[in-house]
Amino acid sequence: MMQQPPHMPTGPRAETQAPAPLSGRARLHADFDPLKRLQALLALGQGLAPVRCAVVHPCDEAALQGAMEAARHGLIEPVLVGPQARIRALAQEAEIDLSAVELMACAHSHEAAQRAAAMAAAGAVEGLMKGSLHTDELMAAVLAEHGLRTRRRLSHVFRFEVPLYDKPLLITDAALNIHPDLMDKVDIVQNAIDLSGMLGQSMPRVAILSAVETVNPALPSTLDAAALCKMADRGQITGALLDGPLAFDNAISPDAARTKGIDSRVAGQADILVVPDLESGNMLSKQLQYLAGAMGCGIVMGARVPIALTSRADDAVSRVASALLLQRVAHHYRQQRP
Repeated sequence: MMQQPPHMPTGPRAETQAPAPLSGRARLHADFDPLKRLQALLALGQGLAPVRCAVVHPCDEAALQGAMEAARHGLIEPVLVGPQARIRALAQEAEIDLSAVELMACAHSHEAAQRAAAMAAAGAVEGLMKGSLHTDELMAAVLAEHGLRTRRRLSHVFRFEVPLYDKPLLITDAALNIHPDLMDKVDIVQNAIDLSGMLGQSMPRVAILSAVETVNPALPSTLDAAALCKMADRGQITGALLDGPLAFDNAISPDAARTKGIDSRVAGQADILVVPDLESGNMLSKQLQYLAGAMGCGIVMGARVPIALTSRADDAVSRVASALLLQRVAHHYRQQRP
């Protein structure tokens, strides 16, 4: 007769034995409630009127449904810009009511992007939301409209709710700037700091990421990190605490920072992660989303209007969350033009 392994209790006691208490990290994961986190995010929009937003080429169900969900939550007043017959057929198939929604007919995605950007430059809409077209199509139209440009470089900021992290985490830039130089990174950092402030976070902690936590001329990202921190000391970057270079573990884990003897007000408790380039940022963001179960949304900063660059793979929850960011930024711009 096969015996039970010694670590497997048997009999009645086995059924009533209490499970071992969860560790701190496991407990955080067990308590993670995406719906509750989304509701807390949406609470930031309470008392704010919906903003008129051009939804560019919403020609798949996820894009159209996401825009309508954002409207249902009172975040945006959507103007659907794209092939009218195609959008109406999609809405009928998905049983989406467009009777109260404004449509602006365009022949194809390029024309939709150009028309939406022109509307934003003219002040006819206060935000842009990407539908089912490529990012470069929309951003090319935005960059071509001089009325949408500011002194800042445009950059994208992700906002993540991560199960194993006890507060929201902003990551930049993982979508627009491929190989930013030092002066590009000044704008990228300042854009993220400004967004953090618009979401109610004063003096966020900004970690400038690299592979190591020491300055090494063989790793240009460490030189950029050191320069950015000195620029913050001299007032060229404002509104935040900066430190870097920091490796990812040192930026988000107090234990890792202590083990390596890093004395910093940022290490182990970062609010914003600034990545060296788009490739590292894109991989980090998708790893958090697909391996760590993070809930993400994002916005483009640095233009005259906020731009929600939703991915074609994003679900309606992510699109609604991105619309909330758009609403908050647009209301801020009403008071303080970029």
